[in-house]
Parts: sequence; structure tokens; C-alpha cells
Amino acid sequence: MASTATMRFPTNSTVTAGTESFPRRNSISGFISSRSSSSHSKSIFLRRTFNYRSVNHNLNLRRRNSFSVVKCVSGKQKVKDNELQQQEATTSLSSFAPDATSIVSSIKYHAEFTPLFSPEKFEIPQAYIATAQTVRDALIINWNATYEYYEKLNVKQAYYLSMEFLQGRALLNAIGNLELTGPYAEALSQLGYKLENVAHQEPDAALGNGGLGRLASCFLDSLATLNYPAWGYGLRYKYGLFKQRITKDGQEEVAEDWLEMGNPWEIIRNDVSYPIRFYGKVVSGSDGKKHWVGGEDIKAVAHDVPIPGYKTKSTVNLRLWSTKAASEDFDLSAFNSGRHTEASEALANAEKICYILYPGDESIEGKTLRLKQQYTLCSASLQDIIARFETRSGASLNWEEFPEKVAVQMNDTHPTLCIPELMRILIDIKGLSWKDAWNITQRTVAYTNHTVLPEALEKWSLDLMEKLLPRHVEIIELIDEELVRTIVAEYGTADSDLLEKKLKEMRILENVELPAEFADILVKSKESVDISSEVLQVSKDEGEEDGNGNDDEVEEAVAEKDGTEKSSIEDKIEELPEPVPEPPKLVRMANLSVVGGHVVNGVAEIHSEIVKDDVFNAFYKLWPEKFQNKTNGVTPRRWIRFCNPDLSKIITQWIGTEDWVLNTEKLAELRKFADNEDLQKQWREAKRNNKVKVAAFIKERTGYSVSPDAMYDIQVKRIHEYKRQLLNIFGIVYRYKKMKEMSAAERKESFVPRVCIFGGKAFATYVQAKRIVKFITDVGATVNHDPEIGDLLKVIFVPDYNVSVAEILIPASELSQHISTAGMEASGTSNMKFAMNGCLQIGTLDGANVEIREEVGEDNFFLFGAKAHEIAGLRKERAEGKFVPDPRFEEVKKFVRSGVFGPYNYDELIGSLEGNEGFGRADYFLVAKDFPSYLECQEEVDEAYRDQKKWTKMSILNTAGSSKFSSDRTIHEYAREIWNIEPVKLP
Repeated sequence: MASTATMRFPTNSTVTAGTESFPRRNSISGFISSRSSSSHSKSIFLRRTFNYRSVNHNLNLRRRNSFSVVKCVSGKQKVKDNELQQQEATTSLSSFAPDATSIVSSIKYHAEFTPLFSPEKFEIPQAYIATAQTVRDALIINWNATYEYYEKLNVKQAYYLSMEFLQGRALLNAIGNLELTGPYAEALSQLGYKLENVAHQEPDAALGNGGLGRLASCFLDSLATLNYPAWGYGLRYKYGLFKQRITKDGQEEVAEDWLEMGNPWEIIRNDVSYPIRFYGKVVSGSDGKKHWVGGEDIKAVAHDVPIPGYKTKSTVNLRLWSTKAASEDFDLSAFNSGRHTEASEALANAEKICYILYPGDESIEGKTLRLKQQYTLCSASLQDIIARFETRSGASLNWEEFPEKVAVQMNDTHPTLCIPELMRILIDIKGLSWKDAWNITQRTVAYTNHTVLPEALEKWSLDLMEKLLPRHVEIIELIDEELVRTIVAEYGTADSDLLEKKLKEMRILENVELPAEFADILVKSKESVDISSEVLQVSKDEGEEDGNGNDDEVEEAVAEKDGTEKSSIEDKIEELPEPVPEPPKLVRMANLSVVGGHVVNGVAEIHSEIVKDDVFNAFYKLWPEKFQNKTNGVTPRRWIRFCNPDLSKIITQWIGTEDWVLNTEKLAELRKFADNEDLQKQWREAKRNNKVKVAAFIKERTGYSVSPDAMYDIQVKRIHEYKRQLLNIFGIVYRYKKMKEMSAAERKESFVPRVCIFGGKAFATYVQAKRIVKFITDVGATVNHDPEIGDLLKVIFVPDYNVSVAEILIPASELSQHISTAGMEASGTSNMKFAMNGCLQIGTLDGANVEIREEVGEDNFFLFGAKAHEIAGLRKERAEGKFVPDPRFEEVKKFVRSGVFGPYNYDELIGSLEGNEGFGRADYFLVAKDFPSYLECQEEVDEAYRDQKKWTKMSILNTAGSSKFSSDRTIHEYAREIWNIEPVKLP
């Protein structure tokens, strides 16, 4: 039976779908409400029929939702039939070419058969879910084909382990990579919706915080696009970091709700789970092996998210782990007795591991939870990797080949437990010797360092780790012992001071006695503060060879030595200083990462030099071949092509090809057109269109109105003292103060109109960072309501900054601020995104700023501030009381303290910039030192912006010079120089 389906749309137009047939069932009916832009809903009865091929397409995908091909084992013929059936299905699926009509049918199908909403309404949230599910269907085809091909060829694969994956919205990125943006826009238009509005229903996946997570996601995009065989591994945080709200009191944190309506992109693999153990004890078995027994057992369950490449079939996998306890751990007896909390304690303890990203670690409970998170990521991922290796190897399993098939990249120190965990599995479970396991581990694992900040070079309490992971501590102690042996062999024992220095600097275990084998190598004569020792020495000086004497003789000896009158032993003891508390015993994860891996890389040229010259200098001298640089990059698909379509069209028009999206070197061709007036006009129009969008966004989010004709000056990144948002807002305060001292005419003559935009989250327990957020919002509240200033200056703090907000702000940016204290930012990636989008930058010679300035040209970058090699000397100068602050800086502090920005007491905030020593004082990040240079550089910015022709040329040259900063280039370097993997293009 055939029928014609007629749908009534909000526009009151009528669309008639073609006649379609559906076997076994004549029609599928649903009652759907279609909502107009005026929020008026009309309920209509839909009689829908579907093309058999379209529905079969969806049904086949559900059958093929795992990476391994399911084969029947009841007989050869059945196996053959099954394989033939799969072959036919694959042929059918691969020939499926989505157009608007088939997409409409598929969206209707998912709204009916895989709903996360009730069927009575078909409103925009449901439209998003159903649309996403149709895209996922398309991804699964390539996804399964990708990994089946990798398995068939048994190629070496890279596994990227990261605590963060800051993905952003997936819908537009996925259909863009699949080259289906047009068909999806048309299909949704037929259903009464705009693609852009539907896409905005998607919440950002709350799996990361800043550059670390965004880099990881860019890498997955590039791995898929470049056809490299790879996986990503992370944790599936239920509540993410936090959702940021801005109130009159500053930042407020509430739980993220990104999973509240379900996640249409993920597939739960209930059949892929691994046991994770905590606590317990280690016993030696009769077989001579160590066995980790007892303790607390949980399960890690896989959730898979497909990551498509651009213009390729390759689709890689992001596998996220959630945690749960076994059903039998629920104490039914306790529950029935009314002890409900006690009954579910094991379940709650397991599930909370994946509740939030970076739980506060001020308490021992918080520290324990963080360590549990890190071990869960490492153990589940390695068990999964090893299981896959064993399956591929089959009967010819050879552990020596493991590093030839597996490359594990640790994104920062969070996954460092991979090293002892891989050792544990290879030795305790697979039966390898220590020597073989250590050789395999070192050849498999590599480490990316992301920071020079001491607090980010993780150290864990040895006592805590010993309780939580007792077997791993045994392994770490043996690794440390081996390292001590290497250090002693390298430096010898003749110079005990040098040897002691190297051991203190390089050991994995801090404040821990040397292994017994080396207990006597650092024996030195040390004067004891113990009174009996002192008395013994005095007695010997007096000629008492045996060191024994009566009390009177001892007292006399002490008195003579001290030049004092005779005193009692008790008086002497009372003068002794308080005993110094024993320093905590720690495990230095960064040192373990360097020792346990075959490569250590920094993420920008200057950062990698600091890593070699400072952070890990002793290791670099010992193993120089281990150290590399891999300057970060970002994907040009998300960060120009999709988020800035207006600029992308202009680039394609003037270069003459869209190949620049895959080969960013072609962006350099824009240089020859930089002076062309037609290009400059188009460039300015595209920028203004994006600024209009941002103005509307700011109005919606904050209530403030801003002019699209002002300069958009943006600093968006994690709120941290070293990133120096405080320097930026102090510069704004100075600007505001000078404006207030002028007449209206003088103000207009002296200042370029600016909208100063901030965004970023302060960690929940980082008090000083939260004070900075509060201060920025207070300044904004005063400046934005000042009628004398008007559109000359606006200060906006965008709440809950994330990837989707960045995709709106960055295309509209004209000046971006990357003003960290030199030598403290490893790389940065937002600076690359801004440059790609034709944004000029003001910054220090820090991180990737150095390379960006080289690539775009020194004349197209606003440079200020102290250099990295000067920082130590400047801090010493401050400590010695020699620093004299600029009068303008003192003027700003006085102005803030006057209460002009409200009643809040900012003494603690400003106090961090004062004094010469002390924790939280002495301006450690050199805000005051760089302030005059910063102000002068901002004057250069104003002057350049007044000449719009010059500014536009500089903007074009920034885009033209950004080609190096594609993550495609970075991934090629990782693949060749660290992982040793090759591209595998699907046939």
C-alpha cells in the first residue's frame, strides 16, 4: 500500500513527500507538534511512509554497531551466509548517498523509533536529537569500515590518553566533514527548522577545561582526516568541570547538565568493560609471582564516540570510560533494614569517580578521587589496548612485537600511571620478566609535557598511593632503584655533592631514603643538633678518649665551649630549636614519565628549550635523544572553515581553491593580495558581519549593548594569575580613568572605541583567580553604565566560556591578548585560532607567540614585556627591594582602592602585586614590571586601528601566515617522529 504524506510547517507552506513503499508494514503514524518561530504550536497528524532502502539503512546500522564482525559459529554454511549477508549490506550501505529527501525520512524514522522524547511533539530539541542520530548512522558506516580495515591489516595504531577532550558541538562539524551541510540544511528546512538553530540545541560535551582538552580534540580530527590509525581514550564525566554563572558576587559554579537530555553521539558498549581495583594488598604466590588481592573492585564501561575525518572515509574512535559497581555490591539486606545509604555505598563510590573533571583536592578524599580517576583511565585503556593486541595476534602472539603495534601517548602527567600499570599487567598477568616488560614499556609509551608550572608537575603522596595502589608503588620503587643505579653509574661517587644534587633532582621518589644497595654512598660528616652528640665531641676535645665522663665534667666542658657560666643539661636542652617536621614522601609523576617513556616532547619551540634547559635539564643531559619539540596546532576545519564561513568563502575565492582546508600552506598565497582594495573591502565586511553576531550574542548573554563599529579586543582562556587577565583589566582601568579626566571631545580624539571581552573559568578552589573574575565584572558594571563613556569603552565578561562561545567570538575578534608572563605558557592554542581568523595579537614572547610572530611578520604582531631569560633576574631584583613601580601603576591601584568599582574590598587582590617576598605577594607574575610596556604597546594598537587600510592588511597577513599552526602538521610530526605509524586510506 502506498500513500502520500503531507506535513504542515510553521511557514504555513505545504510540502508533499513522494510516494514510498514499506514492506510488512503499510504505514507508520505519529502525532507531532510543529513549533513556529513565534512559539505557536500546531498539532498535526502525520501519516508517514518510508522508502525501504532508507529504513533498511538504519536497521543495518543497528546490526553493525560494534567494531568486531559478529560471526556465526554453528556451521560453515552459516558463516558463509553471514559473511555474504554482511558483504551485501556493506555494498548497499556504501552506495547510499544521502540527499535532502532521504535525510528527511531518516529524521522522521529516528523521531519515531529511537526517541529520547515523547512522540506527541516534534519541537526543536527533538529535531536536534533525531538529526544527530541520522548523522551518527552515516558515521557508523565509515566507523566500522575503518576499524575492520585496520584489524585486517594489523597495522600499528596510536592511542592518545588524555584526562580532557574539549570537543565542542559535534553536529555541524560532523556534517561539514561528511560534506553534507547543504542536504541537511535543506532537509531541516523542509521540516520547518533552520540547521543553525537546530545545531544550537546541542550542549557542549563537558569533557575538558582549556587548551589541553581542545588540543586533544583537534588531534583526533587531524588523525581521522589524515587517515592515521588511532584511538582516543578519556573519561565520561557526568557533570564536567562546572557550569559558570556570573552573579553580583562573581563566579558561581553549578553542575554541568550536558548529559541531561542524553547524548545521541555515543554508543554504550556494555560488552566492553574491565575490572579496576583499589586498595587491597600484595602477596607472593607459590608460583613466585606477586598477586594484588582484596580491596575495592569496580568496572569501567566503554562509551564510544565516532570522530569523522574531512573528505575521507576514515572515522576514528574516542572511547570514554564510565564507572560502576557490580550488582552484587548492592547490599539488599541493609537496604531492606532501612540502611539505604550504607546499602548503596559501593555503587556510589564507583560512580562518583566519573562525576566531575578535576574534583577539588584540598581534602584527602579529593586527592583520593583524583588518583582513582587517573588510574581508571590508565588501567581500563591499557587492558583494552592489550586485549585488542592479543586478538589481532591470535596464535602468533609475541610480546616483543607489542611496541611495533602500539604507541601510547600520555597527554601531560595525568596518565603517568600507564607506566607501572603496563609493567604490572606484563609481569603479574602475562608472565614476562622485569627486563622484558621494562623494555616493552619504554618503547611503547611517550610523554607530552604541557607546563613549567611547579603545581602542574604532579606529585602524589607516597602514603596515599601505597594505600590505594600497593602493587604500583612496589613497581615504582623498583623503577626508582634502577634510576638511582643509572645516576650513580653516570656521575660516580667521587663528588658526593654533585651526586647528591643529581639524585635529589632526578629521583622519582622525593624525600625517600635511598635503596639499601646505595645507603652508604652519601655518608658525610654532619654536625648533629643532638645535645649528647655535642657533649661527646666536647669531651673528646678535652682528651677523654672513651667519651665517658661524669655529669660535672660534661657541664664544665659545655660551659667552656660556649663561653658561658656552668649550666645544667636541662637549660641547654631548652635552648634547642623546635624539631623540623619530616618532609612528606612524594611520587614525582613527571620524572616517572620521563624515565618510563622513549620520547618527551614540549609543545612550542621556546617551551621545549625550557624543558631541556630547566625543567628536565638533568634528564636531558643523560638522555638528550629523548627530547623533541612538537609545536601545537588547531584544526582549520572547525576553526576557520566551519566557524567562519564568510571568511572561508573569501579565502577560497582569492586563492582559487578550497584545498587550503587540508593544505594550509596555500593560505600563504593571500600575501600577494594583501594590498588589494577589493579583498580588503570583502575582508572588513566579513569581519563586521561576525561582529554583529557577537553583539547580539553579548546582548542575549549579558544584557549589555555593544557597538559593532568598535574594536573587539578579546582575552578568552582559563583564569590564572600567570595568564595575567589582571594586567589586561588594570590597563582598561587606566584607560577608563584617563577618559574620565577628559572632555567628551578629548576622549573621542584620544581613544579608539573598544569592546573588551573576557571569558574563562577560574578553578573552584583558586581564590585569587575568582577575585580576578569578580574584579572584571565590577569594572564592567561601572564602565558599561557610565553615560559619559558610552560606546567608547565596554567591558564584557562572557559567562560559561566554552568551545561554542569561542566559535562565535574568534571570527569577530580584531585584537586578541596573549600576555602571559614570559616562559610560563607552554604553547597556547587559542592564539593560533585567532591568527587563522585574521586577528592581530598583543603578547609577550611566550609559548607559540614566538613562532606566530615569526610566521605572520614582526610588523603584524604587537610585542611588549620582559623576555623569558630575564624573569629570574627580575624576581630577584624584586626580592631585594630594588624594583620601583611605574607611577601609572600606582595610580591604578589607588583608583581601585578608592571604591569607584563598588564596595568590594580588593586589598587581597592588589596585595598580591605588592611587597618583596611572601606567598601571594611580591608580584610573582610581574604585572607591575610589564605594565608600562603594555600601556605603550596599547597606544600603538590604537594608532594602527585608526588606519583601517593598514589594519586590514595586517589582518590578512595574519591569516596568510598561520599555515604552520594546523594540527595536521603537528600530527604528521608525531606520527613520523614519535609513534612510527603510517596513514591507512580505506579503499
